Amino acid sequence: MSEPSSPVIVWFRRDLRLSDHAALRAACADGRPVIPVFILDDLAEGLGAAPKWRLGRGLAALQADLERIGSRLILRRGEAREVLDDLVAETGAGSVHWTRAYDPAAQARDAAVKSDLQAQRIAARSFPGHLLFEPWTVETKTGGYYRVFSPMWKAVRQRDVAAPEPRPGTVPAPEHWPRSDRLADWALGADMRRGGDVVAPHVQAGEAAAQARLDWFLDAGIGAYAQRRDIPGVDGTSGLSQYLSLGEISPQRCWHAGLRAREEGQPGADTFLKELVWREFAYHLMYHSPHILTGNWRPEWDRFPWQTDPAHPHVLAWKQGRTGMPFVDAAMREMHVTGRMHNRGRMIVASYLTKHLMTQWRIGMDWFEQHLVDWDPASNAMGWQWAAGSGPDAAPYFRVFNPETQLDKFDRDGAYRRAWIAEGQGAPPDTALAYFRAIPKRWALSPDDPYPAPVVSAAQGRRIALEAYENRTPSGKSDR
Repeated sequence: MSEPSSPVIVWFRRDLRLSDHAALRAACADGRPVIPVFILDDLAEGLGAAPKWRLGRGLAALQADLERIGSRLILRRGEAREVLDDLVAETGAGSVHWTRAYDPAAQARDAAVKSDLQAQRIAARSFPGHLLFEPWTVETKTGGYYRVFSPMWKAVRQRDVAAPEPRPGTVPAPEHWPRSDRLADWALGADMRRGGDVVAPHVQAGEAAAQARLDWFLDAGIGAYAQRRDIPGVDGTSGLSQYLSLGEISPQRCWHAGLRAREEGQPGADTFLKELVWREFAYHLMYHSPHILTGNWRPEWDRFPWQTDPAHPHVLAWKQGRTGMPFVDAAMREMHVTGRMHNRGRMIVASYLTKHLMTQWRIGMDWFEQHLVDWDPASNAMGWQWAAGSGPDAAPYFRVFNPETQLDKFDRDGAYRRAWIAEGQGAPPDTALAYFRAIPKRWALSPDDPYPAPVVSAAQGRRIALEAYENRTPSGKSDR
């Protein structure tokens, strides 16, 4: 049993902030010394290149925030259970706090950690913090989880959400700090190679940057959000996804900001609140049906005839942003340069890969996992399956986005394609040229290259997709 003065370890994960942090707040309220810790375990080591690079930026910001209030972030590398056992032995800690994770691998890890700590009579406490609503608290009228978004939105939109809490003024420090790794020695950006220097100017990490972006959005963006969020050539989205992904801002803070904007009559507020619940929907699906991360959410799609070769020439053209479809290529290049991609672009590139190129959605999902700084396991999986038709979606699976008409509709002045596609422009902007500095040298691409003809045209791709749907049901059986 712990002594009254024994330290509390706060295990940071996807919650790299000091405000709205229930685990940290409870630890500080105990009046005992607090030891903040981040563990680079197998789950963190296994992140894709861009998410791991972005994690390093977030950890550096959290370190600085803690140091400003007289605390530290202890960094350790290894299996989480063993690292925590070592820290408990070194520090005499009597409690370990953390906020919950919801993906199956993290849940299994956390269950093992909790069991191990409790066997040693160490208090192991988990807290909410990554979602608005814990997944087991939202059920349909007949029981079970929501498989369609609209009913879930109607069920939760009037629910109470805990108000945001301020960051602690101080975090009680232990008399002696345990050893810490150096963040630089972890080399979290190594897999980005030269791309990290290109992406870096487009990323501002940390809780202060997250709050600044939310403040900007409330002041200048939320009023026209419902209209501008679909136009990729303007800064019309909230831009909060990377911060929510690492927990540098809480969904509760975003939710209450949206509520205030609605009370003030901002016309885009409801759309913003709905998007927060769309993220929530992805997490609830992942929690209740974890196979969405690895296989078709609808099992009748298991025999659908997608091509599965990630080295197929058409797939390479898609990865390079050289499909000859300007909307697809602009979006893919935006991701190479900024580590992010406009949401409308994500739908178009996913539809093109899975419908026009008839390629298995996991290939695209894995590529995004390597290249997005706002990568999120639940949203990435649900988004790809939504686009492919194999996931939870009330719309028909045979919906096929036309990348040409979509570009005409959402990029009428050509701002988006000019920003990211250099070929054919006499004086391309630096955003378009930066793509060639970010990509692997082995691709041997140049802005002086001619822009490619479509690998599969919009009309041809639609015919291919619809023929596949007509000749085979998603179960793989012929309709004829």
